[in-house]
Amino acid sequence: MPNVLIRDLPPQVHAVLVRRAEQNGQSLQQYLTQELTQLARVKNNAELMAEIDARGDRLQLTAEEIVEAIRHGRSE
Repeated sequence: MPNVLIRDLPPQVHAVLVRRAEQNGQSLQQYLTQELTQLARVKNNAELMAEIDARGDRLQLTAEEIVEAIRHGRSE
């Protein structure tokens, strides 16, 4: 299994992570593995946009149509 090494982590950040791991009854390694796994599951904006582009089913709305839809939604 691959390893990750993080250098120059501020001491206060390390202390928070250690405390959170202890609160969860985990080692720091277990806690960070869990947190990084969750982080990797969430798509970032670029990944979301690439997925939408790949589907090819984007709506073709003008900026004016979008603004009007927002105004209409706020007025309800």
